[in-house]
Amino acid sequence: MLLNKKIVVVLPAYNAAKTLKRTYDELPHDIIDDVILIDDASLDNTAELAEQLGIKTLRHNKNRGYGGNQKTCYTAALARGADIVVMLHPDYQYTPKLVTAMASMIASEQFDAVLASRILGNGALAGGMPLYKYIANRFLTLFQNLLVGYKLSEYHTGYRAWSRTLLEKLPLMNCSDDFVFDNQMIVQSLYFGFTIGEISCPTKYFPEASSINFRRSVIYGLGVLKSFIDFRLQRMGIAQYAIFSDEDGRLPDATGAMLTETIS
Repeated sequence: MLLNKKIVVVLPAYNAAKTLKRTYDELPHDIIDDVILIDDASLDNTAELAEQLGIKTLRHNKNRGYGGNQKTCYTAALARGADIVVMLHPDYQYTPKLVTAMASMIASEQFDAVLASRILGNGALAGGMPLYKYIANRFLTLFQNLLVGYKLSEYHTGYRAWSRTLLEKLPLMNCSDDFVFDNQMIVQSLYFGFTIGEISCPTKYFPEASSINFRRSVIYGLGVLKSFIDFRLQRMGIAQYAIFSDEDGRLPDATGAMLTETIS
């Protein structure tokens, strides 16, 4: 716990057996109350290894996509009584050692969400980020900041911390089940008036680290732009979109028992 806040780390996993133990071992277990892994129908032994490590593990019978995995992550974390949820990829691309710092920024009630930025400092290129991804990141981030009137160094990190209040408010079930989910979640947070902080984070690119190919990167980029243009159009009263609905789409209620079940 931190400042009497329950800290839960969620690991959205797909074929992460080669890197899971390294990720888990470096977590700051002294302040973490729960670690939950959601296995998205992996083809390797990710789930079995997670159970051997003592991680609370939930399996999808079929692949639900990166966004679909996170929806289960956050539902499970809230069911376990989380006050702060840190989402970390178990592929060891981001250092688990920053969990304490990220959770502290929320526990101190300074921010509702915290992003671990690869762009602050020199972490991205030094860690091996492909140049085309770095350039695309910078251009997308520039347009996103202009569209929402906020100023973040990047919107595309896969390492984030969220307050319970934010997770209970956002209509996350209306977001995509694909990779654009990450950015839809951020733009929802800004739409509903939540504050977002950043922390510099070193990163590593290596064969076992997950990454999407060029074609999917293009599809992702177009989806990102659409989501942020939708934000601007809704704010201007020109159109309405489900991801900004204040009426439905919130995470379903669940109990801790769901963590022992297999989700079909």
